[in-house]
Amino acid sequence: MLAKRLNVYIKVTVFLLIAITLIWWGLVINTDALAAPVAQGQDIAAINTPTSGPVQGRIQLIGSADHPTFEFYVIDVSPEGIDGWQFLADGRSPVINGALGSWDTTTLPDGAYKLRLRVVRIDGNYSEAFVQQVLVNNSQPLPTNTPSLLITPTTTAEFSLPDIPTATSVPPTPTPEVTIEQPIVDTPTPRPSETPTGPSLEPTEQSIIPKITNFSTVPLIDAFLYGAGLMLGLFLLFGFFSALRMVIQGFIDRRKKRKYRS
Repeated sequence: MLAKRLNVYIKVTVFLLIAITLIWWGLVINTDALAAPVAQGQDIAAINTPTSGPVQGRIQLIGSADHPTFEFYVIDVSPEGIDGWQFLADGRSPVINGALGSWDTTTLPDGAYKLRLRVVRIDGNYSEAFVQQVLVNNSQPLPTNTPSLLITPTTTAEFSLPDIPTATSVPPTPTPEVTIEQPIVDTPTPRPSETPTGPSLEPTEQSIIPKITNFSTVPLIDAFLYGAGLMLGLFLLFGFFSALRMVIQGFIDRRKKRKYRS
C-alpha cells in the first residue's frame, strides 16, 4: 500500500515539474519576442547638396539618412584619389531630405574632394553614399551669368521745313532733307545657359517582394539550448526518482520478508 502511494506521489511530482518547466519556457520565448525592436523607417543614405562642381565658403549638407534599426550617421571628406577621411558632421536622429550638417570649405586647400555619408545601424553594419569631384575654389570668385544687353533698332526720322513766302518773285529754294543715320551695332550672341545637374527624378523599379532584414537566429538558438537543457534535467530527475523508488521498494520488500520470517 505504501509503495503504491509513493509511486503516485512521484508521478504527480514529475508531471507538475514538467508543466512548470513548459510554462516557464513559453514565458521566456514570448519575452524575447516582445523585447525585439520594431523595425521602422526606411533604408536610405543620400547626399543631395552639394553635387559635383565648384563650392566656396560655408555650405549646407542636404540629404537623407534613415534605417529601420538606425543608430547614427556620420559625414566625412577626403581628397580625390586617396582615402584620407576627415570628420565633417554627424547626427543621432534620422533625417529625410533635410540638413545633415554644414561644411566650412575654407579650412581645406583648393582642390577636388569627395564626400561620404555613412548610416550606421544598431548591429554595427552601415549603408554609404558618396559625392565625387566636389571642387573647393575659395581663391577665385565663382563665375556668374552676366545678363546680355538688348539693343532695339530705331527708325530713321525725316524732317522738312515749311516754305517761307517772300515778297520777291524769286521762287523758293528747296530745303535739304536732314537724315539721321543709325549706327550699326553688333548683336551680341546669347550664351547657352548651363543646365543644372541634380539627382535623377526618374522612378526606380522597386521589387514587390518584401525584403526581410535584421533577422537574427540567436533567440532561436538560445531557446533550443534552454529546451535541451530542461529536457536533460527532466530525464535526470525522472531517473533519480526511479532509482529512489527502487530503493524504497527494496526496503519495503525486505521488511515484509523479515516480518514473515518472524
